Amino acid sequence: MSDDAFWRRPQEGAAPPPPAPSSPAPAPYTGAPRNAPPPRGWRPPTVERPAAPRKLPAQDGERIDREEQAATILTKGMGIFAGAVILVLLLIFCGRLLF
Repeated sequence: MSDDAFWRRPQEGAAPPPPAPSSPAPAPYTGAPRNAPPPRGWRPPTVERPAAPRKLPAQDGERIDREEQAATILTKGMGIFAGAVILVLLLIFCGRLLF
């Protein structure tokens, strides 16, 4: 039997196909199965407690402020330099368009 034969219409006057077998009615739900109790003296596994956290070293507030100020100056300087380069390139580009 070819694959297409399954999808062809039955011939005129042919007997109708047999009805599909009916499935039995599902059994009613009776709940979860019973569980056996744990053995006598059983305890859940325990986890060892971690050690107390160590004390962090003291922070040098003045040094942090100095380093932050130096980083700010460097960042602003790089921004000014990049802005100047872009301005020069813009002037060169506009000069070439006008002349």
